[in-house]
Amino acid sequence: MAVLLLAEVNGGQLATDAVAKTLSAVASLGDVHVLVTGTGGDAAAAEAATLQGVAKVLFADDHALCHGMAEPTAALIQSLAGNYSHIAAPSTAFAKSVLPRVAALLDVMILSDVTAVVDADTFERPIYAGNAIQTVKSGDKVKVLTIRTAAFQAAGAGGSASVEKIGAAGGADLSSWIEDKVATSDRPELTSAGIVVSGGRGVGSEANFAIIEALADKLGAAVGASRAAVDSGFAPNDWQVGQTGKVVAPTLYVAVGISGAIQHLAGMKDSKFIVAINKDEEAPIFQVADYGLVADLFDAVPEMTGKL
Repeated sequence: MAVLLLAEVNGGQLATDAVAKTLSAVASLGDVHVLVTGTGGDAAAAEAATLQGVAKVLFADDHALCHGMAEPTAALIQSLAGNYSHIAAPSTAFAKSVLPRVAALLDVMILSDVTAVVDADTFERPIYAGNAIQTVKSGDKVKVLTIRTAAFQAAGAGGSASVEKIGAAGGADLSSWIEDKVATSDRPELTSAGIVVSGGRGVGSEANFAIIEALADKLGAAVGASRAAVDSGFAPNDWQVGQTGKVVAPTLYVAVGISGAIQHLAGMKDSKFIVAINKDEEAPIFQVADYGLVADLFDAVPEMTGKL
């Protein structure tokens, strides 16, 4: 049997990093067919066809599927499911909205945040905020899973799959699109950045977050934040790293004024190098840090930025 991979498409552009990493995760399960949805996704479909390991691209050129509308997308996947043993997608907000609906429609379980594929029926996923790894063996005829992309390398380019246009399957009457409010930034996207600089409650205020952003800009890094910082209004929600935010695994993660609560560690502990700056030498963040600096962040960070 084959695998159906639901592609992440934003503004007509393929989320290449997320799709390529999901492709690597499921490549051993069979031929991979990538599903691209929404009018104006021609370029995304063409790009998906160039990824190594893609056997076919299905392009549903239908306006009802634009703007990440979950109900019609789930109905479309349900109509295609009979041809597939596995249905997968990167573990993003879009997929977390669509695939649980797909699983419910197919009357199967959803396997979320998969970090390893053992075989066609067996998968690993983190539980207890990443403190334990659960091995799940599914007997469902169709396995529906979201992939935690930080655990996989991206598939390369160089493929030449065919692109087949298909129609939508209805199911567009439960909700309607009103508007998109999209944050724009010149910085790298948080989940795919090679360097991330994150600030915590210790930063103290939204205004003080400017020193975090200044260091990030010097390093060409994305900016992250702990949930405590987000809840305090210091940083926007889409910067949140952690169990209830985004999971990142950059080459370098700089944690500034972050104590290291287990919920935050669940979102960044797979980073290759972790640097922690905190004036509390007993802060839990130092237990996972490769390099730790016990210092006042308001002295250390501007000095570091100046030297860079």
